[in-house]
Amino acid sequence: MRKLDIPLILDVLFYTVAGWFLSLGILRYYRVNTGIAVSSATLIALAVGVFSFLLIYTRRRKKVLGKKEQEARDALLLHFALERSERVRLSMLEAFTKDGKDAHCEGDALSVNGSFLIPLFTMQPVSADAVARLIREYGAEPFTLACNALTPEAEKLLQSFGKTALCGNDVYALFTRTDTVPNPLICGEIPRKTLRTNLRRSFSKKNARPFFVSGILLLIMSLFTFFPLYYLISGCVLLVSSVCIRTFGYA
Repeated sequence: MRKLDIPLILDVLFYTVAGWFLSLGILRYYRVNTGIAVSSATLIALAVGVFSFLLIYTRRRKKVLGKKEQEARDALLLHFALERSERVRLSMLEAFTKDGKDAHCEGDALSVNGSFLIPLFTMQPVSADAVARLIREYGAEPFTLACNALTPEAEKLLQSFGKTALCGNDVYALFTRTDTVPNPLICGEIPRKTLRTNLRRSFSKKNARPFFVSGILLLIMSLFTFFPLYYLISGCVLLVSSVCIRTFGYA
């Protein structure tokens, strides 16, 4: 069963209700019959709700797809950082072979199309000191460093000696393109946010200020609107909510 997207529902509901009140206020300002005004405002609010749903859903869908790819990439790189060196080399050998490259293992490195490829996956970006040790070891031999990421100093050092790097995004692209992502991955299961987690975040103390400001603004607007009761009630509810969240919310 698919989980409900609570933030999406709340956003759409907010725009729909706001559209209804705004439309009703404008129509009543021009002395439109109450029944016609309510019916027209309802239709306008439904149209606003559908439009906002399509717009917000499309944007969040693109964001979710990008986030899933980033999570998959991070899981793959974490796997290589925790996996034994010989298994990392075998995985990369399989990927390059399926990618049509002439590859074979050669000591602690790989030979790919006649050039050395050195896997060095670490939890932190590879430092300039690590690059300097590889340059001392391989000398003038051309090589490519496969890693999660490089520090700026390490990247400059590689470029100054004419060496290249195969970093996180390129590594992920290679394994997904050749369908050789190791399975299972070490720590591959990424915990998902639950409804309880989302509710806990909603009652964070840092949300008290937006609630308070919104409540004050609604109370101020009640002085200038044709339907002050709605703004008074909404403003009071937000103010009380801000006090409760500030008092009992999570830090």
